[in-house]
Amino acid sequence: MITKGSIRFSRKDKKEFFSTLNKRVNAYFKDNNLRKTGNWKLHLKTVILVTLFVTPYVLLLSLDFNQLIKLGLCVLLGFGMAGIGMNVMHEGNHGSYSRYGWVNKIMGGAIYILAGNVFNWKVQHNLLHHSFTNIHGHDEDLEAGTVMRFSKHAKWHAIHRFQHLYFIILYGLMTLRWVITTDFIQLKRYLKSNLSYKKKTSPTREWLVLLLSKTFYVALWIVLPMLVIDLDWWKILIGFVVMHYTAGIILSVVFQLAHITTNTVMPLPSTTGSMKNTWAIHQLFTTGNFAPKNRFINWFTGGLNHQIEHHIFPYISHIHYKNIGKIVKKTAREFDLPYNEFKTFGAAFYSHYELLKSLAKKPSPAA
Repeated sequence: MITKGSIRFSRKDKKEFFSTLNKRVNAYFKDNNLRKTGNWKLHLKTVILVTLFVTPYVLLLSLDFNQLIKLGLCVLLGFGMAGIGMNVMHEGNHGSYSRYGWVNKIMGGAIYILAGNVFNWKVQHNLLHHSFTNIHGHDEDLEAGTVMRFSKHAKWHAIHRFQHLYFIILYGLMTLRWVITTDFIQLKRYLKSNLSYKKKTSPTREWLVLLLSKTFYVALWIVLPMLVIDLDWWKILIGFVVMHYTAGIILSVVFQLAHITTNTVMPLPSTTGSMKNTWAIHQLFTTGNFAPKNRFINWFTGGLNHQIEHHIFPYISHIHYKNIGKIVKKTAREFDLPYNEFKTFGAAFYSHYELLKSLAKKPSPAA
């Protein structure tokens, strides 16, 4: 079996695509006297999104509304949660929010309000997903147990026949799974496999951080509301689920449209672990953009609709993606390389649906 550490990308890039692209992008920042990290636009957005997230929670705890309004506030909480995750937490944990490491650490810690865990996220996302994008058995974003099949290389189960009909229902469970099971399962697996983004990892410390953060999270989002809000306990749990379900659908769909479409490929390494392309070129084949000119999507998703730029330059803030995207697209075309892009959100979503539908079919024995 090929282990994650044994995957090797080709070092042969005769045309020097990435070298050329990197020089052009660096020149853009130098010529315009810009830092690659976030600026006042990202800081202002952070204030807006935090306000969107905190205000409904405070209103729910302090004022008495009818139950329909309370449910609507839970939906707003979900939007705020997703927005902070895509814009603040994501940038912080990539080190692109600020030039100051301590600021990135604070912003990256926003994952705890999503019920997630920094250590797990950095291993799963930064280390595995960004390194082995769309490689079955190595990119955990392609794994969804037995209920979903995202790759033709994954084992087919009878339940997959209907996955294109029920997928959106399951997507809403993403962050709820973080609350209950995912983080515990991941941390156990990563520590056992010695996977870490740090030079030194203390299993005791990571387990302690996980347990304390989960305890605090449950106290803040379930216990406190039960003590303060004049509602039956089960109604508060419904509000909690609605909040997470809203955030889960948004986050899942945005991430899926970047890699799981009919336009992207899912290559396998050779028997010795070698990949055909260099890492940068691999990102062009396995990643795609959507709705690049939609102002709201650009703003709300934290530039995650510009996944090509994000995957090739993960340490550059998304506020620059619109401009460097022009450079990436132009360079890819010059080198006769793919630049997967859907003009609209709807087109990308339909492509995702079509792929799920094709993967729902039972493979022929020859396949």
